[in-house]
Amino acid sequence: MSANELTLAERPRLSARARMQYDAVREKQVLLFPEGLLVLNETAAAILALCDGQRSVAEIAAELGARYSRPVDQDVLNLLNRLVQKRLVEAQVVEPMAHADDR
Repeated sequence: MSANELTLAERPRLSARARMQYDAVREKQVLLFPEGLLVLNETAAAILALCDGQRSVAEIAAELGARYSRPVDQDVLNLLNRLVQKRLVEAQVVEPMAHADDR
């Protein structure tokens, strides 16, 4: 795995340069970005709808696995990592929790 690939623990979100929108002509969700757009299938749209920077990749995969009644961890990682490579998805930086001083 390269340094710019997501792991199951990371919390993905759409990058500032991308947004999801319903395209009435195509009757599908699309991902818009400055260089163009990607027409999303139902599964890709469901994955990206959950990428809010709060849920981890594992939580997204668990929710969709329950919805589709099958394991989807690898499918979720594959899609998100392709979109990371295109700079359309990024990992939310989560600050580690501070520990109380033992005085």
